[in-house]
Amino acid sequence: MAMAEDQKPLRKIADSFKDLAAAADSETLSMEVQSFSHACSLVSPLFGCLGIAFKFAEMDYVAKVNDLAEASKSIATLNSLLDHDVAQNSVRKAGSHSRNLLRVKRGLDMVRVLFEQILLSEGNSLRDPASIAYTRVFAPHHGWAIRKAVAAGMYALPTRAQLLKKLNEDEGSARIQMQNYVTASAPVILYIDRLFHLRNLGTDW
Repeated sequence: MAMAEDQKPLRKIADSFKDLAAAADSETLSMEVQSFSHACSLVSPLFGCLGIAFKFAEMDYVAKVNDLAEASKSIATLNSLLDHDVAQNSVRKAGSHSRNLLRVKRGLDMVRVLFEQILLSEGNSLRDPASIAYTRVFAPHHGWAIRKAVAAGMYALPTRAQLLKKLNEDEGSARIQMQNYVTASAPVILYIDRLFHLRNLGTDW
């Protein structure tokens, strides 16, 4: 049974990131923690759709997005969030909002690369797109045991057709929304990187 029009997660994701991209590109607007965490929460179901290979990513991503959503009750912008942790000398501490923001950013980047690779591929298998996305974004930060578990899980990925069915999209509509996310998420990811680099915090940790 087909979902209603408002139950199309790809469209919701793409629209939310278009709004974030406008803030990222603006000279005057600061990106709000609340709008950022809400947009990121819409991405969460995508990890679930990818099966066991990305189960670790789903659990980690959801927990850190929830932390940012909770932080939004007392911290207005991503700028303020980082400044708060810098003042507390807690940027790199486990569980800090800044550390969680960096991990969420990697999740967004992984989805961006995954969608790019799906758009470039023609077959029904997601193994190559998912492997490339994992290798580029997550693998450099994971130990051998996690990398091995993910490699094994790649054999349980859904097919392209199965993924599109779970997302309530056909090939044409999915390509449009995936491209919209790729385009809109890029400036958001760069914006977050810039927040870290402007404070000499780096992002490779």
